[in-house]
Amino acid sequence: MARGLNGSANGSGGHGPEDGREPVEARLPGGSSVPPAVAAALPAVVGVRTTVPKDRRSAQTLGTEREGHGALIDNDGLVLTIGYLIMEADTVTVTDIDGIDRPAEIVGYDYESGFGLVRTARPIRMKPLVFGDSDDLELRSEAWVAGLGGEKAALKVKVAGRREFAGYWEYLLDNAIFTVPAYPLWGGSALIGLDGSLLGIGSLLVQEALGPGAPAFPGNMYVPINRLKPIFSELLAFGKLSSPARPWLGLYTVEHMGQLVIGGVSEGGPADRAGLQRNDILHALNGEALDDVADFYRKLWASGPAGTAVTLHMERDNDTFDVTVRTGDRSRYLGTGTSAS
Repeated sequence: MARGLNGSANGSGGHGPEDGREPVEARLPGGSSVPPAVAAALPAVVGVRTTVPKDRRSAQTLGTEREGHGALIDNDGLVLTIGYLIMEADTVTVTDIDGIDRPAEIVGYDYESGFGLVRTARPIRMKPLVFGDSDDLELRSEAWVAGLGGEKAALKVKVAGRREFAGYWEYLLDNAIFTVPAYPLWGGSALIGLDGSLLGIGSLLVQEALGPGAPAFPGNMYVPINRLKPIFSELLAFGKLSSPARPWLGLYTVEHMGQLVIGGVSEGGPADRAGLQRNDILHALNGEALDDVADFYRKLWASGPAGTAVTLHMERDNDTFDVTVRTGDRSRYLGTGTSAS
């Protein structure tokens, strides 16, 4: 069972949402020094368990049984979690702080932000968390992170950075929140402000929480709640955004010795069908040189909607070549278990 699935960018030593390895469990500090507003918010943090058919594409990397957390955000059982916990799931179970299990259904999943929404079949009689202002979190700001379990599952943290995060699975977050110390049960955990408001949802374990050039120090990456606010109503109403899907290649790209190296390809995805392979080196997209992973994604997404053809300038075994790839729609690839568009 994959518990609290996790990730890090650019080979920094953590695990990614395509990985599925189990984290090292750790005991949270005992004793209670939780501020009253935070303590009052903790009962709204729930457990999320899902099962995924073994023939689904993400089952090989994320597992068929996944477990993490979520945050209750309304009075009718709506729970905000991290999307990889519910990706391609056929059953969802939400557990409240009293240990009561409730079946739930997937309401929405936004691949661009990473947020997922589920709703329980019966309401959870707990006071929901309210959205705070994640832009208020600055370097060295204090907050709390929590999973299911109340005060015994809560940990005081500090903000180690606010910066861009580029994940190797074609994911980019402009203003991610990095916290220390590392929370061992991060997947879908709640980042709670000192006023008891919800400021983010746990996504990753990272080994370089302090940032590039700083000593390695493990921590977590949280997706800011402000990233959800502009899309929340649409995601709730339709399950996804109405804007055209971003072009997707199915490449796992890492930076190594100043080069962009293909660490893997999604089986049956656009890059795989075009013949790209692990250890290929990526130099340019549509004739434009690429500086880093984030630059690659921005240029890719600016090329047009899913289905747009792009030309990649590659290197393999010291030989360079160009290859044209018709991009796909990641949601169709993962949502149906069939070939990408």
